[in-house]
Amino acid sequence: MRVLLTGAAGYVGYAVGRRLLAAGHEVTGLVRGADRALPPGVRPIIGDLLDPIGLDAVLDEPYDAVCHLAALTRVRESFAEPLRFFAANVQGTVNLLAALPATTTRVVYGSTAAVYGAPDRQPIPEAQAPAPTSPYGASKLAAEQVVRFHARATGHGAVVLRTFNVAGSVDGRPDPDRTRLIPNALAVAAGTAPRLEINGSGAAVREYLHVDDLAAAHVRALEGVRPGDDRVYNVGSGAGASVLEVITAVEEVTGRAVPTVERPPQPEPPLLVCDARAVRRDLGWRPERSALKQIIADAWAALPSGGG
Repeated sequence: MRVLLTGAAGYVGYAVGRRLLAAGHEVTGLVRGADRALPPGVRPIIGDLLDPIGLDAVLDEPYDAVCHLAALTRVRESFAEPLRFFAANVQGTVNLLAALPATTTRVVYGSTAAVYGAPDRQPIPEAQAPAPTSPYGASKLAAEQVVRFHARATGHGAVVLRTFNVAGSVDGRPDPDRTRLIPNALAVAAGTAPRLEINGSGAAVREYLHVDDLAAAHVRALEGVRPGDDRVYNVGSGAGASVLEVITAVEEVTGRAVPTVERPPQPEPPLLVCDARAVRRDLGWRPERSALKQIIADAWAALPSGGG
Protein backbone atom coordinates (compact mmCIF):
# COMPACT_ATOMS: atom_id res chain seq x y z
CA MET A 1 0.00 0.00 0.00
CA ARG A 2 0.96 3.62 -0.44
CA VAL A 3 1.07 4.92 3.13
CA LEU A 4 1.32 8.46 4.42
CA LEU A 5 2.99 8.58 7.83
CA THR A 6 2.74 11.73 9.93
CA GLY A 7 5.26 12.30 12.69
CA ALA A 8 7.59 10.08 10.67
CA ALA A 9 10.78 11.47 12.20
CA GLY A 10 9.59 11.14 15.79
CA TYR A 11 10.51 8.44 18.26
CA VAL A 12 7.49 6.24 17.51
CA GLY A 13 7.07 7.43 13.91
CA TYR A 14 10.57 6.34 12.95
CA ALA A 15 9.93 2.84 14.33
CA VAL A 16 6.60 2.60 12.52
CA GLY A 17 8.11 3.74 9.22
CA ARG A 18 10.82 1.13 9.55
CA ARG A 19 8.25 -1.62 10.15
CA LEU A 20 6.01 -0.48 7.27
CA LEU A 21 8.93 -0.64 4.87
CA ALA A 22 9.87 -4.11 6.09
CA ALA A 23 6.28 -5.21 5.41
CA GLY A 24 6.62 -4.09 1.79
CA HIS A 25 4.67 -0.85 1.88
CA GLU A 26 5.59 2.35 0.04
CA VAL A 27 5.96 5.00 2.75
CA THR A 28 5.91 8.78 2.52
CA GLY A 29 6.80 10.62 5.72
CA LEU A 30 5.28 14.01 6.48
CA VAL A 31 7.85 16.08 8.40
CA ARG A 32 8.17 19.75 9.32
CA GLY A 33 11.80 20.19 8.23
CA ALA A 34 14.19 18.76 5.67
CA ASP A 35 16.80 17.93 8.34
CA ARG A 36 14.65 15.34 10.12
CA ALA A 37 16.10 11.81 10.04
CA LEU A 38 13.84 9.16 8.53
CA PRO A 39 14.32 5.42 8.05
CA PRO A 40 16.16 4.71 4.79
CA GLY A 41 13.51 4.21 2.15
CA VAL A 42 10.88 6.57 3.57
CA ARG A 43 10.30 9.43 1.13
CA PRO A 44 10.02 12.78 2.93
CA ILE A 45 7.58 15.56 2.18
CA ILE A 46 7.61 18.79 4.16
CA GLY A 47 4.39 20.12 5.58
CA ASP A 48 2.74 21.49 8.71
CA LEU A 49 -0.57 20.12 9.98
CA LEU A 50 -1.46 23.60 11.21
CA ASP A 51 -1.03 25.07 7.71
CA PRO A 52 -4.04 23.71 5.82
CA ILE A 53 -3.30 25.57 2.58
CA GLY A 54 0.27 24.31 2.49
CA LEU A 55 -0.92 20.83 3.47
CA ASP A 56 -3.33 20.72 0.52
CA ALA A 57 -0.42 21.58 -1.77
CA VAL A 58 1.88 18.77 -0.59
CA LEU A 59 -0.74 16.02 -0.21
CA ASP A 60 -1.51 15.98 -3.93
CA GLU A 61 -0.62 12.34 -4.55
CA PRO A 62 -2.79 9.24 -4.04
CA TYR A 63 -2.36 7.36 -0.77
CA ASP A 64 -4.16 4.20 0.23
CA ALA A 65 -3.77 4.74 3.96
CA VAL A 66 -2.49 7.11 6.62
CA CYS A 67 -0.83 6.39 9.97
CA HIS A 68 -1.32 9.56 11.98
CA LEU A 69 1.26 9.89 14.76
CA ALA A 70 2.17 13.59 14.76
CA ALA A 71 1.21 15.11 18.12
CA LEU A 72 2.33 17.01 21.18
CA THR A 73 2.69 14.44 23.96
CA ARG A 74 4.01 15.87 27.24
CA VAL A 75 1.34 15.70 29.91
CA ARG A 76 2.80 18.30 32.29
CA GLU A 77 3.36 20.82 29.50
CA SER A 78 -0.27 20.45 28.44
CA PHE A 79 -1.47 21.97 31.73
CA ALA A 80 0.55 25.12 31.04
CA GLU A 81 -0.34 25.32 27.32
CA PRO A 82 -3.71 23.64 26.76
CA LEU A 83 -4.56 25.72 23.67
CA ARG A 84 -1.31 24.70 21.99
CA PHE A 85 -2.05 21.04 22.64
CA PHE A 86 -5.62 21.22 21.36
CA ALA A 87 -4.48 23.11 18.26
CA ALA A 88 -1.75 20.58 17.42
CA ASN A 89 -3.59 17.41 18.33
CA VAL A 90 -7.17 18.23 17.34
CA GLN A 91 -7.01 20.95 14.69
CA GLY A 92 -3.98 19.25 13.15
CA THR A 93 -6.01 16.06 12.80
CA VAL A 94 -8.93 17.94 11.25
CA ASN A 95 -6.60 19.60 8.74
CA LEU A 96 -4.96 16.29 7.85
CA LEU A 97 -8.23 14.46 7.22
CA ALA A 98 -9.57 17.37 5.16
CA ALA A 99 -6.44 17.36 2.98
CA LEU A 100 -6.22 13.61 2.36
CA PRO A 101 -6.91 12.52 -1.24
CA ALA A 102 -10.07 10.55 -1.95
CA THR A 103 -8.00 7.39 -2.44
CA THR A 104 -7.14 7.25 1.27
CA THR A 105 -9.63 4.80 2.79
CA ARG A 106 -7.72 3.53 5.84
CA VAL A 107 -6.72 5.57 8.89
CA VAL A 108 -4.72 4.34 11.86
CA TYR A 109 -4.49 6.84 14.69
CA GLY A 110 -1.88 6.61 17.43
CA SER A 111 -3.60 7.56 20.68
CA THR A 112 -2.86 7.12 24.36
CA ALA A 113 -4.12 5.51 27.54
CA ALA A 114 -4.22 9.04 28.99
CA VAL A 115 -7.76 9.21 27.58
CA TYR A 116 -8.86 6.89 30.42
CA GLY A 117 -7.68 9.16 33.20
CA ALA A 118 -7.31 7.22 36.45
CA PRO A 119 -9.93 4.46 36.52
CA ASP A 120 -10.28 2.09 39.45
CA ARG A 121 -10.83 -0.87 37.15
CA GLN A 122 -7.57 -2.68 36.38
CA PRO A 123 -6.47 -3.89 33.92
CA ILE A 124 -8.18 -1.22 31.83
CA PRO A 125 -10.39 -2.53 29.00
CA GLU A 126 -11.45 -0.59 25.91
CA ALA A 127 -14.98 -0.54 27.38
CA GLN A 128 -13.77 1.73 30.18
CA ALA A 129 -15.42 5.13 29.74
CA PRO A 130 -12.79 7.78 28.88
CA ALA A 131 -12.26 10.42 31.55
CA PRO A 132 -9.00 12.26 30.77
CA THR A 133 -7.47 14.25 33.59
CA SER A 134 -5.03 16.34 31.51
CA PRO A 135 -5.36 18.64 28.50
CA TYR A 136 -3.10 16.21 26.65
CA GLY A 137 -5.43 13.26 27.27
CA ALA A 138 -8.49 15.35 26.46
CA SER A 139 -6.96 16.56 23.18
CA LYS A 140 -6.09 13.01 22.13
CA LEU A 141 -9.62 11.83 22.94
CA ALA A 142 -11.08 14.66 20.87
CA ALA A 143 -8.79 13.72 17.98
CA GLU A 144 -9.91 10.10 18.27
CA GLN A 145 -13.49 11.24 17.90
CA VAL A 146 -12.60 13.34 14.86
CA VAL A 147 -11.00 10.29 13.21
CA ARG A 148 -13.88 7.96 14.05
CA PHE A 149 -16.72 10.30 13.06
CA HIS A 150 -14.91 11.14 9.82
CA ALA A 151 -14.60 7.43 9.05
CA ARG A 152 -18.28 6.86 9.71
CA ALA A 153 -19.24 9.76 7.45
CA THR A 154 -17.03 8.61 4.57
CA GLY A 155 -17.26 4.85 4.92
CA HIS A 156 -13.52 4.63 5.46
CA GLY A 157 -11.95 2.23 7.93
CA ALA A 158 -10.46 3.60 11.14
CA VAL A 159 -8.41 2.03 13.92
CA VAL A 160 -7.41 3.86 17.10
CA LEU A 161 -4.48 2.40 19.04
CA ARG A 162 -4.24 3.44 22.69
CA THR A 163 -0.80 2.88 24.18
CA PHE A 164 0.56 3.18 27.69
CA ASN A 165 4.31 3.73 28.32
CA VAL A 166 6.53 3.23 25.28
CA ALA A 167 10.27 2.69 25.70
CA GLY A 168 13.23 0.87 24.18
CA SER A 169 15.05 1.67 20.95
CA VAL A 170 15.38 0.74 17.28
CA ASP A 171 18.31 1.62 15.03
CA GLY A 172 20.11 3.30 17.92
CA ARG A 173 17.30 5.80 18.50
CA PRO A 174 16.29 5.86 22.19
CA ASP A 175 13.38 7.82 23.58
CA PRO A 176 14.65 11.43 23.79
CA ASP A 177 12.05 12.50 26.36
CA ARG A 178 13.86 12.75 29.69
CA THR A 179 10.59 13.45 31.50
CA ARG A 180 9.84 9.72 31.25
CA LEU A 181 11.08 7.23 33.82
CA ILE A 182 13.27 4.87 31.79
CA PRO A 183 15.14 7.55 29.78
CA ASN A 184 15.63 9.52 33.00
CA ALA A 185 16.93 6.53 34.95
CA LEU A 186 19.30 5.61 32.11
CA ALA A 187 20.62 9.16 32.00
CA VAL A 188 21.53 8.83 35.68
CA ALA A 189 23.21 5.48 35.02
CA ALA A 190 25.14 7.04 32.13
CA GLY A 191 26.32 9.89 34.33
CA THR A 192 24.56 12.62 32.36
CA ALA A 193 22.15 13.33 35.24
CA PRO A 194 23.10 13.37 38.94
CA ARG A 195 20.16 11.53 40.45
CA LEU A 196 16.64 10.31 39.78
CA GLU A 197 13.80 12.09 41.50
CA ILE A 198 10.88 9.86 42.44
CA ASN A 199 7.50 10.81 43.84
CA GLY A 200 6.81 9.20 47.18
CA SER A 201 7.90 5.62 47.82
CA GLY A 202 8.22 4.54 44.19
CA ALA A 203 5.50 1.93 44.57
CA ALA A 204 3.33 3.17 41.69
CA VAL A 205 3.00 0.47 39.01
CA ARG A 206 2.95 1.10 35.26
CA GLU A 207 3.41 -1.10 32.21
CA TYR A 208 5.98 -0.64 29.46
CA LEU A 209 5.89 -1.52 25.75
CA HIS A 210 8.86 -1.74 23.41
CA VAL A 211 8.63 0.84 20.64
CA ASP A 212 9.24 -1.89 18.05
CA ASP A 213 6.28 -3.88 19.36
CA LEU A 214 4.12 -0.77 19.10
CA ALA A 215 5.33 -0.27 15.52
CA ALA A 216 4.37 -3.85 14.69
CA ALA A 217 0.87 -3.18 16.07
CA HIS A 218 0.49 -0.22 13.72
CA VAL A 219 1.36 -2.39 10.74
CA ARG A 220 -1.14 -5.05 11.83
CA ALA A 221 -3.82 -2.40 12.24
CA LEU A 222 -3.11 -0.83 8.85
CA GLU A 223 -3.24 -4.17 7.08
CA GLY A 224 -6.25 -5.42 9.03
CA VAL A 225 -8.62 -2.44 8.77
CA ARG A 226 -11.38 -2.56 6.17
CA PRO A 227 -13.81 0.08 4.82
CA GLY A 228 -16.52 0.71 7.38
CA ASP A 229 -14.44 -0.48 10.34
CA ASP A 230 -14.44 1.61 13.50
CA ARG A 231 -12.17 -0.04 16.03
CA VAL A 232 -10.38 0.98 19.24
CA TYR A 233 -7.65 -1.16 20.75
CA ASN A 234 -5.42 -1.02 23.78
CA VAL A 235 -1.86 -1.91 22.84
CA GLY A 236 0.29 -3.04 25.73
CA SER A 237 2.03 -5.87 27.49
CA GLY A 238 -0.31 -5.97 30.48
CA ALA A 239 2.73 -6.56 32.72
CA GLY A 240 3.27 -3.89 35.34
CA ALA A 241 6.42 -2.80 37.15
CA SER A 242 6.80 -0.35 40.02
CA VAL A 243 9.11 2.64 39.84
CA LEU A 244 11.49 0.89 42.22
CA GLU A 245 11.42 -2.28 40.11
CA VAL A 246 12.32 -0.24 37.02
CA ILE A 247 15.23 1.37 38.88
CA THR A 248 16.47 -2.04 40.03
CA ALA A 249 16.23 -3.38 36.47
CA VAL A 250 18.19 -0.39 35.14
CA GLU A 251 20.94 -1.00 37.70
CA GLU A 252 21.08 -4.71 36.83
CA VAL A 253 21.19 -4.14 33.06
CA THR A 254 23.72 -1.30 33.12
CA GLY A 255 25.84 -2.46 36.04
CA ARG A 256 25.70 1.07 37.41
CA ALA A 257 24.02 2.66 40.39
CA VAL A 258 21.03 4.94 39.99
CA PRO A 259 20.99 7.31 42.98
CA THR A 260 17.52 8.54 43.86
CA VAL A 261 15.97 11.33 45.86
CA GLU A 262 12.46 10.99 47.21
CA ARG A 263 10.10 13.88 46.62
CA PRO A 264 6.70 14.37 48.23
CA PRO A 265 4.10 11.94 46.88
CA GLN A 266 1.85 13.22 44.11
CA PRO A 267 -1.81 12.38 43.56
CA GLU A 268 -1.53 9.56 41.02
CA PRO A 269 -3.09 6.13 40.48
CA PRO A 270 -1.21 3.33 42.25
CA LEU A 271 -1.70 1.00 39.27
CA LEU A 272 -2.23 1.53 35.51
CA VAL A 273 -2.07 -1.50 33.22
CA CYS A 274 -4.11 -2.42 30.17
CA ASP A 275 -6.27 -5.27 28.97
CA ALA A 276 -4.95 -5.91 25.44
CA ARG A 277 -6.87 -9.10 24.69
CA ALA A 278 -8.88 -7.52 21.87
CA VAL A 279 -5.90 -6.53 19.72
CA ARG A 280 -4.39 -9.97 20.20
CA ARG A 281 -7.65 -11.66 19.22
CA ASP A 282 -8.57 -9.46 16.25
CA LEU A 283 -5.19 -8.56 14.77
CA GLY A 284 -3.02 -11.43 15.96
CA TRP A 285 -0.57 -9.00 17.54
CA ARG A 286 1.55 -9.91 20.55
CA PRO A 287 4.51 -8.10 22.10
CA GLU A 288 7.80 -9.84 21.39
CA ARG A 289 10.40 -7.44 22.80
CA SER A 290 8.60 -5.95 25.80
CA ALA A 291 10.21 -7.78 28.70
CA LEU A 292 11.35 -4.96 30.98
CA LYS A 293 15.05 -5.84 30.90
CA GLN A 294 15.08 -6.11 27.12
CA ILE A 295 13.44 -2.70 26.78
CA ILE A 296 16.06 -1.23 29.09
CA ALA A 297 18.95 -3.04 27.41
CA ASP A 298 17.94 -1.82 23.96
CA ALA A 299 17.59 1.76 25.17
CA TRP A 300 20.89 1.57 27.06
CA ALA A 301 22.78 0.24 24.02
CA ALA A 302 21.61 3.29 22.04
CA LEU A 303 23.15 5.81 24.44
CA PRO A 304 26.61 6.99 23.32
CA SER A 305 27.54 7.95 26.87
CA GLY A 306 26.24 4.72 28.30
CA GLY A 307 26.00 1.33 26.72
CA GLY A 308 26.59 2.33 23.09
